[in-house]
Amino acid sequence: MAKIRVGRVGEQIKKELSQIIQTEIKDPRVGFITVTGVETSNDLSQAKVYLSVLGSEEQKEETLKAIGRATGFIRSELGKRMRLRHTPVLIFKFDSSIEYGSRIEGILEEINGENKGS
Repeated sequence: MAKIRVGRVGEQIKKELSQIIQTEIKDPRVGFITVTGVETSNDLSQAKVYLSVLGSEEQKEETLKAIGRATGFIRSELGKRMRLRHTPVLIFKFDSSIEYGSRIEGILEEINGENKGS
């Protein structure tokens, strides 16, 4: 029963964070960010937020710095939007799975192109 609630709360946090980052943060360093996942601890005291950022490595670092500086604001906004006793501590991490997937897809297309050419 508790695992189900943790999963539901994690999904709600993901939805709210996506909205907060896209609409509330006005920092120009924040590029195109997608919240790909949220892992919450069983007691809901911590939430690891996985972000996917499009752009170069330098842009990704700038975006992570900007999000790091806005963590307090993001957490307070999350607390206002969600009815939890304690708002979890947010830990932001990069998720490179989308990049990895697109790289694999490019390689597969290249292989398929070579096979059709022979």
